[in-house]
Amino acid sequence: MNRLEENVAGPGAPFGTSLSRSGWWQGAILAALVGFLYYHIAGRLVYDWWNDPNFSHGFLIPLFSAFLVWQQRKQLARLRPNPSWFGLAVIAGSLMILIVGVLGAELFLSRSSLVFLLAGLVVYFLGWSYFRATIFPWAFLFLMIPIPTIIFNQIAFPLQLLASRLASALLELTGVPVLREGNVIQLPAMPLEVAEACSGIRSLMSLLALAVIYGYFLEPKIYRRVLLVLATVPIAVVANSLRVVGTGLMVHWWNPEKASGFFHTFSGWMIFVLSLLLLFSIHGAMGLVERYRTGRKP
Repeated sequence: MNRLEENVAGPGAPFGTSLSRSGWWQGAILAALVGFLYYHIAGRLVYDWWNDPNFSHGFLIPLFSAFLVWQQRKQLARLRPNPSWFGLAVIAGSLMILIVGVLGAELFLSRSSLVFLLAGLVVYFLGWSYFRATIFPWAFLFLMIPIPTIIFNQIAFPLQLLASRLASALLELTGVPVLREGNVIQLPAMPLEVAEACSGIRSLMSLLALAVIYGYFLEPKIYRRVLLVLATVPIAVVANSLRVVGTGLMVHWWNPEKASGFFHTFSGWMIFVLSLLLLFSIHGAMGLVERYRTGRKP
């Protein structure tokens, strides 16, 4: 396949004027080929976003990445295309990952190959300068891909145990008799199991994506953005432990039947709102610490 024709008017020529009509046609054909290769994979990915609450935030990821690229359109327009043959190697590697993923029925590999393919196309047709300018929105795309089940379970189960320990300790402080066996909290009225949904893994995946977006818009310092992302782990554990505590208190002091159904669903939404408030509070605390450290009044 021929490359897109450059026709660069000069180092500062806008990208929109650097492609000929044949170049646009080649781009359309290339997009059609990529769509043909990945339409089934992309369709299954969207299906998982829609049906799996753990990854419903996936709809937000490509939209935010596209917004970031659009926001940088003026800076990108000032770059001069400098195609690199190394991009062809990345494209070939991405297609090999796709083949392995399809033959091995490994969804994570086949979906990740699309993200790597995008990187290869950018480097091959436009060059490293364009890829460096868009590396953050490109890397952010990986958050839209559900992690492999084996890794998901390795993360979820320890979080279940941690949430159950914390919830048991808090319930004991309120005077509720508790006997914990793994991730099952034995109450006088009924056993309370801390399942995957209550481990914090669901809110953690969504909160992680939102923390990246929040930090990008409202925090200029890189290290504080990283701290906000890291803070999502304890926030998710604490918030979901409080959800378990609320369920346990309702089971013990009111009615076990009331602890399921509407209350359980509604408490999930409330805990996610609480997680966001905790994230905002941590960011505010960072600002106060920074002001006191530099001698400025809050």
